[in-house]
Amino acid sequence: MARNDLVSGNVWEQYSKKVQDRMNNPVALGELTQEDAKRLGGKLVVADFGAESCGDAVRLFWVVDEKTDKILESKFKSFGCGTAIASSDAMAELCVGKTVDEATHITNTDVEAFLRDDEDTPAVPPQKMHCSVMAYDVILEAAAQYKGVDREALVNSDIVCECARVTKQEVIDAIRTHDIKEVEDIIKITKAGAYCKSCIRPGGHEPKDIYLVDILADVRAQLDQEKRETAADASQNGDLTFDKMTIVQRIKTVDAIIDEYIRPMLVMDGGDMEIIDIKENLPYYDIYIRYLGACGSCASGSTGTLYAIEATLKQKVDENIRVLPV
Repeated sequence: MARNDLVSGNVWEQYSKKVQDRMNNPVALGELTQEDAKRLGGKLVVADFGAESCGDAVRLFWVVDEKTDKILESKFKSFGCGTAIASSDAMAELCVGKTVDEATHITNTDVEAFLRDDEDTPAVPPQKMHCSVMAYDVILEAAAQYKGVDREALVNSDIVCECARVTKQEVIDAIRTHDIKEVEDIIKITKAGAYCKSCIRPGGHEPKDIYLVDILADVRAQLDQEKRETAADASQNGDLTFDKMTIVQRIKTVDAIIDEYIRPMLVMDGGDMEIIDIKENLPYYDIYIRYLGACGSCASGSTGTLYAIEATLKQKVDENIRVLPV
């Protein structure tokens, strides 16, 4: 079969025009030298990273202004497939003008998004997403070298999704914050598992130590246990009125009502809330809350939604409750 046949039709169309252009004409390809650093008035940084799984490798060159930590110029050299070249090219361009710390927040999903022709169409097929992972890794190598620290000091090694650089703790926080019950909602909210899908469950093209389904099962079990403990506490409190409760008992009581009557409503709209504090301002009990997710930017959060929350707590807990968003 001729090579042209291998990259024609549907296969070739899975790559954005930007990716194809940078495969053939990378704009940041090259190297920087000590002479360049002297000319620009910065420090030369040269970092290497290689992917053992596919044999691709990339070398990143920076000239950094040591007074501001700003990256003045960035170049790369790559040994790998066309996707690796295009991703490295985009990565090098994205670094310019950022501080070293800002550059460490450039993830491979940022690189992939930068290479899209439109925001709704992926730039590369899912199985090639790993090629852009090197972009993130080589940035970490360069940043660690510039700062004179070990690379592991700059990254949480507990990464669940390599494609989106999502940590286990981020997944746990999302499950708890949004009361997630289905793995599809983890993917929607965190982007973990949205690309190569290897981290969702066993059976993907790349084995993992832990999967999203495992984390979801563990956190749901913890949440169920916490609810049982809250119910037990409430039972022990018996007929104890709100004004006689300790602050811990009050928070647990209010949280239980929110879990049962309010949180499901908020989560349906992509939002949530958390209790910040409960203060006595007799005859009132002021409950300070913070909106999360979509509720944080929703205009109804300070009107209809707030009224519904306050009305429910007045009915279920104490008529003197006031709810105040912060």
